Amino acid sequence: MSVQQTIHVGGKWQAAASGATREIIDPSDAKPFAVIAEGGAADVDAAVAAARTAFDTGEWPRTPVAERAALLRRVGELLQRDREEIALLESRDAGKTLEEGRVDVDCVTDAFRYFADLVINEGAGRVVDAGSPEIHSVVVHEPVGVCALIAPWNYPLLQASWKIAPALAAGNTFVIKPSEITPLTTVALMELLVEAGLPAGVANLVTGAGDPVGARMSEHPDVDLVSFTGGLASGTKVMRAAAVTVKKVALELGGKNPNVVFADACATEEGFDTAVDQALNAAFIHSGQVCSAGSRLIIEESVRERFVAELARRAAKIRLGRGTEDGVECGPLVSAQQLEKTEMYVASALEEGAVLRSGGARPEASDVRPAEGYFYAPTVLDQCHREMRVVREEVFGPVLTVETFRTEDEAVALANDTEYGLAGGVWTADAGRARRVAGRLRHGTVWINDFHPYLPQAEWGGFGKSGVGRELGPSGLAEYREAKHIYQNLAPRPVRWFAG
Repeated sequence: MSVQQTIHVGGKWQAAASGATREIIDPSDAKPFAVIAEGGAADVDAAVAAARTAFDTGEWPRTPVAERAALLRRVGELLQRDREEIALLESRDAGKTLEEGRVDVDCVTDAFRYFADLVINEGAGRVVDAGSPEIHSVVVHEPVGVCALIAPWNYPLLQASWKIAPALAAGNTFVIKPSEITPLTTVALMELLVEAGLPAGVANLVTGAGDPVGARMSEHPDVDLVSFTGGLASGTKVMRAAAVTVKKVALELGGKNPNVVFADACATEEGFDTAVDQALNAAFIHSGQVCSAGSRLIIEESVRERFVAELARRAAKIRLGRGTEDGVECGPLVSAQQLEKTEMYVASALEEGAVLRSGGARPEASDVRPAEGYFYAPTVLDQCHREMRVVREEVFGPVLTVETFRTEDEAVALANDTEYGLAGGVWTADAGRARRVAGRLRHGTVWINDFHPYLPQAEWGGFGKSGVGRELGPSGLAEYREAKHIYQNLAPRPVRWFAG
């Protein structure tokens, strides 16, 4: 396989300064299918220098908002033009199904269009009443500067777009580092940005490992903001590195998300079927490799046995395989490391007293599922409790734990008993209870009788150790801006504070 030049600096594609390369593995069969450049600190320095020059002396920060918005819309059009090709690349790189890849491309398109519409419809600033007709006071918003964007491996294209679109809409320049495991669709997106006419140096890309690439981006003195999506341990390192130069920091660090099901949601056969179906979706979409996965089922005791039995029965029937094959419902885990991590959590849960209701092992090979792939059967662990590691810590695999409650207060207490606070779901036929429980949950997104949908116009982020700041919505744009107060005296005269 030939080496793909995947480092983009100052408008040019190039190899790593060191000449290092990395194989990209298809998780469905554990075989390499691409070779890319493996960047290092020197590549980061060059990329940041290009972004710095483009911001300080280039045209993009001073480009009229209408032109910036038009470019974002062009990117959206190009994404739809190449939808099938990019979806296939995302499926092969990340292991997800082809249909999931298509949905991701559509969501990325929506993000670029949303931020284009948001900036074009803004006013010229917020006028502040100074209490005098002789004073004109206005608050305006300006780009932060050079942004270091670090994206995760589970939704590489989608998470990159949540950072790139608002950064560009606000007038910033940036350097992006995709995960070293799943970089290929970010490379494809960079190609579309170039094709759309983005000036050289505005968008820069360095492929490589978190250390040294992400570490150097976080500490670099010429970077003004770091936006990171990933694990808690890495996020704390990013925050420490950024603190030295007092950068702006935005972190999305995952979650341990409750899906609370009250008995009244299951009072009818339709309600029962819907709640079970949605619990499967909450836990096992993309093999559970979702920061907002509903990996903690918290169910009312009176319906627990029937609910869990049906859930386990359906989980055992989920069709695993290569994401591009017809009929496949769930792909592999992204890497051998993630597979081993999942096995470790399930083993620890069983040692701590959990009861295995479904899965709990690597499935047998089939014509669709190669024996070498990183597959793990969707797993349901019953009779779990808060002291178990599998309940406290983010597994990022197809593992669902089951806890029970008897009262509404107990349900809320269990759902909030986590150091994270990204998302959660509530299932009930009682509208008053739905509003009460949603109001009491300490999570950044709460779904009522649903799980997983998000809107680009609504903020995304979490409480507690789920992170700092928000993506999407008006707040997602504000992360990439600085507020400036401009106070103009229209009738200046001596103050005579000092007698002279």
